[in-house]
Amino acid sequence: MSEKAEEKALLGRTSVGFWLYLMTDCMLFASLFATFVVLRTATADGPSSRDIFEMPLVLTETIILLVSSFTCGLALLGMKAGKVRQVIWALALTYMLGAAFLVIELSEFAKLVSEGHSWQQSAFLSAFFTLVGTHGLHILIGLIWLVVLVGVILRRGMTAKTIRQLTLFGLFWHFLDLVWIFIFTIVYLMGVAV
Repeated sequence: MSEKAEEKALLGRTSVGFWLYLMTDCMLFASLFATFVVLRTATADGPSSRDIFEMPLVLTETIILLVSSFTCGLALLGMKAGKVRQVIWALALTYMLGAAFLVIELSEFAKLVSEGHSWQQSAFLSAFFTLVGTHGLHILIGLIWLVVLVGVILRRGMTAKTIRQLTLFGLFWHFLDLVWIFIFTIVYLMGVAV
């Protein structure tokens, strides 16, 4: 088998494996969303979502994450054009925005816990911290992946392997943005409307 044919076969296997991973993540988040929806009113006479959510802060998080998806898309466009500098700058912006999102989320968690609203207070808060925290953990993993990916691109340039890795990272990052849109809608918007 020629080198190009082997590379194409590897890309196909890697892509299928990555899509399978994303599907398992979909199932994970679907179960966490279902759990949250069932437990959203189980406050044990504690605060409800309307009492504790700060929507301006959550809207800021949402805008930051959506802009990070745009900058990730710019990196993918730079990759297609063979512009390594554009890829690096776009990924650096994506990292900064993702890190800012994570800092805001962690500060929200810290504030809630400091006010006595931890995951131990009620089933609602337990489901909230689990769902939003799992998304935050995925963001952290994405940021680590991003740092490693930039290091590989700086060392090796835009090879077929780094292009594949960047493409898969883009899928992962956009998936996290999609999950956040569901969190924003189901957890926060519906939470303050109830």
